[in-house]
Amino acid sequence: MAISRRSALAASLAGGAGLLFGGGLGSAPARADTAAGGAAGPDEALRLLEEGNERWRNHAQTHPNEGRERRQELLDGQEPFALVLGCADSRVPAELVFDRGLGDLFDVRSAGQVLDSSVLGSVVYGVHHLHVPLIVVLGHASCGAVTAAVEVHRGAPMPDGHIGYLVERILPVVDSVPDDGGDGFIDACITANARYIADELAADPELSGAVGSGDLRIAPARYELDSSKVNFLD
Repeated sequence: MAISRRSALAASLAGGAGLLFGGGLGSAPARADTAAGGAAGPDEALRLLEEGNERWRNHAQTHPNEGRERRQELLDGQEPFALVLGCADSRVPAELVFDRGLGDLFDVRSAGQVLDSSVLGSVVYGVHHLHVPLIVVLGHASCGAVTAAVEVHRGAPMPDGHIGYLVERILPVVDSVPDDGGDGFIDACITANARYIADELAADPELSGAVGSGDLRIAPARYELDSSKVNFLD
């Protein structure tokens, strides 16, 4: 019997998802114990991230889950204990900021944490198929994407092309923040953007059920470049 192109594509994606994301949907997940990186739920996952960030900012990193044994474990699959939706900024790599290792975090990054279908699909994959109990929306000080939106808000021309797309997605958040003309406005917009993205995720039909049941927590946060500290906003 002939197979339609749509059916063939669906079968291909289902079979190839493990290659794309690092572990087949039916494969046995690899999980370290709680001390090494596993988490029983949202509160435990948040605690592990807070402890890791404290080590990072005090220059006391332990670099967990980087050795040969961990790499071997992950050949059988993955079960990260948190998903970090962060900015693409090179100064805010999640594994370093939270002092975590291989298989601990499911990273999704876009400038300004802007949501589009690709980003949302990656987040939903982490929740539905990897069963992460915690999503951290990680904004950061001196975010270039938010700063560009602030400049447009204050009268600069809209950038062309793909950069303009990013600014257009952030601009409504910037427009909603009272602008007193001071330097603190950019910081206020960075914080508001992280909260806005977290609220958008919590309201998404493919995520809201897990949030409502308590299986998933979505936490907005921001990283301070000067202190290396992650401040959770809620």
